[in-house]
Amino acid sequence: MAELVFFSGTMDCGKSTLALQMDHNHRARGRGGIRFSCNDRAGDSTISSRLGLRTDAVEVESGTDFWDEVVVRRTSGLRVDYLICDEAQFYSPSQVEQLARVVDEMDVDVFAFGITSDFRTRLFPGSQRLIELADKVQVLQVEALCWCGRRATQNARTLNGIMVVEGEQVMVGDVAAADDAPFEGVVGYETLCRRHYMRRVTAHGANLMAGGDQPLPFDVDACLWPGAGELPRQ
Repeated sequence: MAELVFFSGTMDCGKSTLALQMDHNHRARGRGGIRFSCNDRAGDSTISSRLGLRTDAVEVESGTDFWDEVVVRRTSGLRVDYLICDEAQFYSPSQVEQLARVVDEMDVDVFAFGITSDFRTRLFPGSQRLIELADKVQVLQVEALCWCGRRATQNARTLNGIMVVEGEQVMVGDVAAADDAPFEGVVGYETLCRRHYMRRVTAHGANLMAGGDQPLPFDVDACLWPGAGELPRQ
């Protein structure tokens, strides 16, 4: 029977790589599928991996209806046995419900891949709905690492290397800010362990504190880092 499976993890844990591998394996066995993505770092209509792998995909937009996507293809004679849904954290809750309906009423497997929480440690709406509805939620076993070497559990957004905890939930990383943006600089992302996320110490900040030498030892008081500031009170 078809299933809705959500593969989750932090950045750098191989979600897109696994998505491409699963698509290859299913196609190699004669199954037909559709690849979807949303806000991929490589551009629209693309699934890309940090390892350099990439392929074309259908871009998921606010008006995308997964039920209609499958119906259109099946009525035109194409075989649809499964869906690969990358960057699923950016899907709306209603779109996740469409995926569940495709599984239950069309017997189509759905393999969704996405980050669970954002740079503020808040659940993405799409990821939350996937956790609520998925038949299986699998945390990927490839561990992303913090700059200190510990297992990374948090996704941090940076501006010119300094961690920020305010801003829009969705913002593509490693890009320069637009001319009309309220700040100047380069937005990026990195994975941090909980300790350094809470202390707001990025790799850039650690190197500055260490005078450009090796990363700091674990017991350094990161609160001395002038770029740390204070997390906003809730």
